[in-house]
Amino acid sequence: MPRLLQSGSINMDKTTMDGQPLIQVSDFKGPLDLLLHLIKTNEMDIYDIRIATITTQYLDYLHQMQTLRLDVAGEYFVMAANLMAIKAKLLLPKPQTVVPAEDEEAYSDPREELVNQLLEYQRYQQAAQDLKRRAQERQQHFTRSAMAVPSDTPLTVAPGTTVADLQSALLKLVHRVSVARPVTQRVASERFTVKDQMRTVLHRLNRQPVTFDHLFGPTPVLEEVVTTFLAVLELAKRHQIALHQASRLVPLQLNAVVKGDDDHDTTRTD
Repeated sequence: MPRLLQSGSINMDKTTMDGQPLIQVSDFKGPLDLLLHLIKTNEMDIYDIRIATITTQYLDYLHQMQTLRLDVAGEYFVMAANLMAIKAKLLLPKPQTVVPAEDEEAYSDPREELVNQLLEYQRYQQAAQDLKRRAQERQQHFTRSAMAVPSDTPLTVAPGTTVADLQSALLKLVHRVSVARPVTQRVASERFTVKDQMRTVLHRLNRQPVTFDHLFGPTPVLEEVVTTFLAVLELAKRHQIALHQASRLVPLQLNAVVKGDDDHDTTRTD
């Protein structure tokens, strides 16, 4: 029979001179925790528990707890009753009569439910250990708390740009993204050419300033926008139009360029 060594913990890894394990009473987290410890100490397979041995050691543990006048939770006694019930079922003689094969398959091991409880409890233990390890690793990191932006911090925007301008630009961008169609491409004949769009841009300008957005209809296609932009760049290269943009948040403005009598390029804004 196991011999009591010391109260406060339990340890059955060592043995006495007579080969009996040394038991130290401890605060287990529950009867399943105690059973797992006994199974590990006796080097048993959790799927093939020797109920007689485990039950004897389990009852000895409860007896020692009572001898030391330590409080034992009721769940320990419930597990003791279950162990004795399983032990009794295993000791019952099996019928010698021939039974059909389906009845043999229907026979269940009395230890099956206990094994399932132990396996589930073991999984929770492993998960708890993993969370504890991660918590310890996280304690090695230091996270700086959020800092308020100083009131005198300058904003990196163009002069004269207000919060309302930034909000308006953001709303426009969100609107364009929300109405954008899926990116698809169909091989078709070319509908827009740089040469045609150059003539269209010069016609639209009509010697009056026009923003780039106003060169298109309400729902322009990607091919039209790209081709028109290339046409605008080509006209600017040829000094036929002038480009102006006050800041990055305002549309690009186009002006027709008219050559004076002295062959110098000027920009007409009237």
